[in-house]
Amino acid sequence: MNTKSFYSNSDVVAHLQTGMPTLFHSSQTSTVIPFEKMEGALKSNTVMGNLSTIKGALEMQANGNLKISGFVTWKEAKEFCLSKGREIMTSPTEELAGVLAGIATSCTGERSFGFRNLRSQIVECNYLDFNGVEHTLSATKKLDIGIDLADYQKDFSHYAQYKNAPYPRMEFETDLMTGTEGQLGVIDSAILKTIEHFPETYIFMLLPRWEENFEPHLELYNAVQKFRDRVRACEILDSNSLSYLPPEKNPGKNNDVVFLEIRKDDFENIYEDLLSHLTLLNEDQIFEMDATKCRDLRVSVPRAVFEANSRMGVTKKGTDVQVSAEKFKELLLFYRKLGTHGVPYNLFGHFGDAHLHFNFMPTPDKENFCNAELESLYEQVLQWKGSPFAEHGIGLLKRKFIAPFYSETQKNVFRALKKKYDPKGQFFPEGFMTC
Repeated sequence: MNTKSFYSNSDVVAHLQTGMPTLFHSSQTSTVIPFEKMEGALKSNTVMGNLSTIKGALEMQANGNLKISGFVTWKEAKEFCLSKGREIMTSPTEELAGVLAGIATSCTGERSFGFRNLRSQIVECNYLDFNGVEHTLSATKKLDIGIDLADYQKDFSHYAQYKNAPYPRMEFETDLMTGTEGQLGVIDSAILKTIEHFPETYIFMLLPRWEENFEPHLELYNAVQKFRDRVRACEILDSNSLSYLPPEKNPGKNNDVVFLEIRKDDFENIYEDLLSHLTLLNEDQIFEMDATKCRDLRVSVPRAVFEANSRMGVTKKGTDVQVSAEKFKELLLFYRKLGTHGVPYNLFGHFGDAHLHFNFMPTPDKENFCNAELESLYEQVLQWKGSPFAEHGIGLLKRKFIAPFYSETQKNVFRALKKKYDPKGQFFPEGFMTC
């Protein structure tokens, strides 16, 4: 496999001018690129281009927007903003992932509940085209690629309230780089909105195991929808997820846990206006948790799941499905059915957005079985008109699952985009736009 690291934009420009097909990546935290098993995953002449070696830079602009250049992690961006009394509004679970790579995959994270998706937070971004020429894209200028996008955007409108649709929005200029996974150019800088920082706290609630009784879950889900202006995140870690933690770090004790992130000074009001009205949750099942401790817990679970899969020598068989509120109960019922096949599993994710990650934990001999079960799930998601991959992108691992979600409308737009912005076929030629 061909690999190459870049140390400056000049390096990237020189490489682009060679026309060599390249999968550009940064922190190797993607869950849809099998970095541990890349042999045979790409065409023999495709280069793995590492952008994490480009020195990053952060700048807080006078208007409170944050400019990011080069390789900067979400953790670094978050800490920089806090030092300026500001906050970024996107909070991926894996804070060591790169911000610009996050734009390329349109990552979301838990704070989408209160702050919407990353797409809505981008002010502008710069990218290098196939000749190495830099261009600036604006989030306020309509996209014009020389073809009629009306039917494409009409299809997208169904997904307007989702974190991400099965295909990029393609309405404003910045959509060219948001969620297109580096298939049209290389992002080298971006400007994101930020907000004033206020200390936060977490409320966590003990609920019964969702496999046995999810009525309290649904009551909470429905109730919290009216509080998106005050609740920043609404997350779940089920009892199976928590079981991967050391006992002293597990707050669930055979229960599911749902977290709410709120401003610290709003705790009493949220308790009075929201939590006190829940009929299926007792007061002694509701606690306040320190923000640092809660974030550590939230990050520890997916890492523990990944490590468990690595020890078994398998790639995670997980979902990234978001459905409408009307279909949330059906999604839970489907996941409940998946859990009856004798393969260990867990469920965690963005509860308030009906966006949950169901993860099989198979031994190697069960991988094919799990793949078949996931295929049946995605067939159902298509019927529900849900989004199969609402957060982590498509990459290589999910291309076969996404194909049924594309009609000729989407395929024609993809072809037009690739012809105009990637005439040499050099940007991630194995990506979902190649159809």
